Amino acid sequence: MDQAFSRAAGARRITGNSARLLRDATENYPAWLAAISAAERYVCFENYIIRDDASGGRLAEALVAGARAGVSIYLLYDWLGALGKTPAGYWESLREAGVEVRVFNPFRPWRPMGWVQRNHRKSIVVDGEVGFITGLCVGDEWVGDPAHGIAPWRDTGIEVRGPAVAEIERAFRRMWGLTGPPMPGGGSSSSEPSPVGGVALRIVASEPNSAELLRLDQLIAAAARESLWLSDAYYAGLPSHAQALRAAARDGVDVRLLVPGATDLPLVRPLSRAGYRSLLESGVRVFEWNGSMLHSKTAVADERWARVGSSNLNVASWLANYELDAIVEDADFARSMARQYLEDLTNATEVLMRVRGRRTRSVLRSTPGAASPSRGRRGGSGGRAAVGALRLGNTVTAAVTSHRALASQDAGIVAAAGGVAIVLAAAAVVWPRLLAIPFAVLVAWIGVALLARAIRLRGESDRTRVAPAASEQPAESAAPPSGANLKR
Repeated sequence: MDQAFSRAAGARRITGNSARLLRDATENYPAWLAAISAAERYVCFENYIIRDDASGGRLAEALVAGARAGVSIYLLYDWLGALGKTPAGYWESLREAGVEVRVFNPFRPWRPMGWVQRNHRKSIVVDGEVGFITGLCVGDEWVGDPAHGIAPWRDTGIEVRGPAVAEIERAFRRMWGLTGPPMPGGGSSSSEPSPVGGVALRIVASEPNSAELLRLDQLIAAAARESLWLSDAYYAGLPSHAQALRAAARDGVDVRLLVPGATDLPLVRPLSRAGYRSLLESGVRVFEWNGSMLHSKTAVADERWARVGSSNLNVASWLANYELDAIVEDADFARSMARQYLEDLTNATEVLMRVRGRRTRSVLRSTPGAASPSRGRRGGSGGRAAVGALRLGNTVTAAVTSHRALASQDAGIVAAAGGVAIVLAAAAVVWPRLLAIPFAVLVAWIGVALLARAIRLRGESDRTRVAPAASEQPAESAAPPSGANLKR
């Protein structure tokens, strides 16, 4: 299984580490700021959302203080994550203070669909000695507002010390190099930290179209013998992943899924519930968090294996985004995760199947000690909309093709989709230009972008052909290696 995990995740098992579980902003933010304040050489900080609010202000103060003390500060944020949340003045003030700030994948007109790939990672590395991998972004919604009765968002992070920190830094350097010149020192830190404990870790740095974490999650579901407890902020499992969970549950494994009850995008809530039925029928237990928002992305299996990081259980995280997760293979850490999970369930509502004749439907039942949901500040990671679209597409496709049974909670989605389809059809008949003009603009935009891309590629090809002559390389330098197959 160790070999299978390494191959599936593309991440080796690293021993000799210490790992500290961090709950919510009350434990994560102070640990981050303390590590940044203690930095002597450099700080690598990347996050999907960094808001210009009180939490973002405290982070900025710590980074500026470090930069003025001579520490090299590297800050990487995501363009889409910052869109509408963080003004340009926030980044400019950091740059003026000496912080090196870069943005990942800003919008470019010649790449109409280029915005899909996002840097959804949340990590910190300080001096190559301590690293953090987390699900938290930087914003006051993670802190909450007790004065106004707004609970903080529920989230989880991990602090790592030991040899695995070098892998976290290597992942950051990779992302930094995608946005401009590489960091000093090449692709890794100057030295790997010495062993400091007995925890074994894998650092899974997922990239678009690689699906490392999807393969690993499915392997864990197949390997689990007693329990598999998952929490996720924007669940929309692919059929293969849902099948792995169902198979484990049918085989007697205690499979649980904890997802948000209240969400930063309320309209998507019914879409998320559309996938419950097949899980419940197979014995998977589903719970909805009663707080303002559950943003945690974790897993714990058999109290031996645990995952903490930025990846959600949906196609955006598995196939489209750059994500970062810590896979911990340590019984003590996994038991801590299991205790935290059980504590979370005391503030959750379980979804049950109610049998009526031959038909079943899902209902909600509060667990003991559950609190009523309270809505927090809207914003979130932005991935909920993509997840909702996927749920909507899956439900409508099922209604049209009948490839799976639908539940009563799907009726609203199917009716809404049918109504929209009728309205669009009527608009196309009465006002054909209403649809034709936007379609023509979109197709023309894609065509211009493709032509521009082709011109740039042709230019790069011409420069490549000129390069050998300019460098005056000897002909023998291009000779094939011994034994090479020269057949065309």
